[in-house]
Amino acid sequence: MSNLRAATAVAPALWGTTYLVTTELLPPDRPLLAGTLRALPAGLLLVAIVRALPRGTWWWRAAVLGTLNIGLFFALLFVAAYRLPGGVAAVLGALGPFVVAGLAFALLGQRPGGRVLAAAGVGLAGVALLVLRSATALDPIGLAAAAGGMVSMSLGTVLGRRWGVPDGFAERRTALLALTGWQLTVGGLLLAPAALMVEGLPAGLSLANAGGFAYLSLVGTAGAYFLWFRGVTALPPAQVTLLGLLSPVVAAALGWLALGQSLSPGQLAGAAAVLAAVLLGSVPRPAAPRPLPPVGLSANPAGGRGCPST
Repeated sequence: MSNLRAATAVAPALWGTTYLVTTELLPPDRPLLAGTLRALPAGLLLVAIVRALPRGTWWWRAAVLGTLNIGLFFALLFVAAYRLPGGVAAVLGALGPFVVAGLAFALLGQRPGGRVLAAAGVGLAGVALLVLRSATALDPIGLAAAAGGMVSMSLGTVLGRRWGVPDGFAERRTALLALTGWQLTVGGLLLAPAALMVEGLPAGLSLANAGGFAYLSLVGTAGAYFLWFRGVTALPPAQVTLLGLLSPVVAAALGWLALGQSLSPGQLAGAAAVLAAVLLGSVPRPAAPRPLPPVGLSANPAGGRGCPST
């Protein structure tokens, strides 16, 4: 796995810690507040660091990407979390590589490779083994929300690859920090009114609550999304989305290590399948061999017809 892919994989690994931090450190039953405090402070901090606002077409591009990747995605994720068992929502999210492959073909002209599609299938089966339980109740609104969130993030991934990073910055890293900050700010501003209307403000926050929010905002959001958007703007979209399958694996591993949750042989097999899918989908496509010159002719560096070999 290349260094860029490995760095991008850190993002879903960090997202996999969200469940542990949320259940152990955050106030209960306030997912919209958690989403707002994850996105908005992190976005404002990054914007303050780069001291740059969008210009030209990036005003509406940042608004679209921030809505798809953060605001709409977090809101739909909240609805799905309340109406569906976590395993069903995770399996629907694992369909993302297939959706991304279709959108990348339609919007970018990138035909999905057979290896990537095969890896997506293996990963989907692995996530199902890892998180599904028997006797799951399927709520139509929850299913629609989970599917909508998956499509929203998939479209944001493909558009992020198509638009790349904003110009006018001395370094690509600074441009990525600005792009991440813009999207998180847009998403946080969209979530804040919903959080206030639906949940309201808590009576108070403990030190554990404050620490949990700080971790999610700085590490699980600002840092993770910077790494994710860096991969999104440089790697093939389907390969990036495959890396997202690492999130439920990390969540299950932390539940086993920190919370004493047991893992069945089927779940261990599912985790192994997900890891195999990520590795399979991350193997770069071999370069096409260069055509050989005609027999009796040598290659001409100047681009001419060539000269007879001696």
